[in-house]
Amino acid sequence: MDIGMIGLGKMGGNMAERLVRGGHRVIGFDLDAATAAEAESEGVEIAAAIPDLVDGLGSPKVVRMMVPAGGIVARVIADLAPLMGAGDVIVDGGNSNYKDTMRRSAELEISGIQLVDVGTSGGVWGLAEGYSMMAGGSDEAIAVLTLAF
Repeated sequence: MDIGMIGLGKMGGNMAERLVRGGHRVIGFDLDAATAAEAESEGVEIAAAIPDLVDGLGSPKVVRMMVPAGGIVARVIADLAPLMGAGDVIVDGGNSNYKDTMRRSAELEISGIQLVDVGTSGGVWGLAEGYSMMAGGSDEAIAVLTLAF
């Protein structure tokens, strides 16, 4: 499965590496060039910009955000939404407030884009041990994610 990963820091980078090890194709993006280069050395394909990341994905498109809660999540979703379509899935892997997630989900649903909130635990040890993921979203979106995670 193709998976986009936005935010390749400690958690996102390790998650991307674990997915690559599991046989998935991961296209990543991070604003920090050194962080992106480190992920690339682990087999993650690096996109120069978010549109390049989305263009490189198969369908349905799955993009996981591993960015801090708040304004950054809103900006990344604003960048992603016009590039994605019905049946595509955006995963918020941070710790966004559930009220923000519900509002964002309703806004995206108009275009048929699914937003799934996947709180993630495991820290930097998750690369070796795996992650505990608590997912909230539609049955259809969860079914798509089950293939990847």
